[in-house]
Amino acid sequence: MDYKWRVRRTVLAALVLIGGIGTGCAQTPPDNPAAAAPVAQTTAAAAVQDEQAATPALPMAASAASQASVLTPDEAKQNAAGNVAELQQMLRGSELTELRTTYNGSYGASLLFYGKEMTYYVTLFQNKTFWRVIKTSDETRAEAIYRDFAMKSGQLAEVEIRRTRLEAQKAFTDRMIALTQDHANRLQADLAIAREQQALVADQQKQGHDQANALQAQKTAAQAQLRTVQRQVRELQQQVEGGLPIR
Repeated sequence: MDYKWRVRRTVLAALVLIGGIGTGCAQTPPDNPAAAAPVAQTTAAAAVQDEQAATPALPMAASAASQASVLTPDEAKQNAAGNVAELQQMLRGSELTELRTTYNGSYGASLLFYGKEMTYYVTLFQNKTFWRVIKTSDETRAEAIYRDFAMKSGQLAEVEIRRTRLEAQKAFTDRMIALTQDHANRLQADLAIAREQQALVADQQKQGHDQANALQAQKTAAQAQLRTVQRQVRELQQQVEGGLPIR
């Protein structure tokens, strides 16, 4: 719409200029009729140049059709026609050559080559199930799409890889908790045994002390009794031997 409006404005300006020149020519002497034509052409050309100058140049980026990940009309048509089914059918044979493959978690990208037709198949897959398949005979574009798919597989796999690592870390932590708890239980059991044994030893020690004290008392009493009996024996001996000559 902007371009059409500018064209109309240019035409209108040219008509106005031509009309002005025509009026001027009516006042110009008849002996100089050829002067009006160059002036009109120059004025019209200047108007066109002004209009072209007023139109901004397209950015350099617009010269490229699209990024590598955007499908061309032919590729979109092929993709809609069933590139996935076509590639799956071709994979049953041995005519495809795997040029590149990138894995990121369960995601990945592959660049396959069908030499008989010089055709490239670029795939984006998950768990070895094709997600997108682009078919092209342009080697440069095939490489560009492959790099884009490989980057996308890495981006898609970030959450999966992070989840996998977190699951492993949690499982490791749970295992360490179980091992630590088992160690704590063993130490608790050892401590309970030690305390029980210590109580038993303490009781045995007390009983031993009590027994030793009792035996000491019995020994002291027995020694006193022995001395008493020995004294009685001596006295009786003296009485028995009383009046007998002494050697």
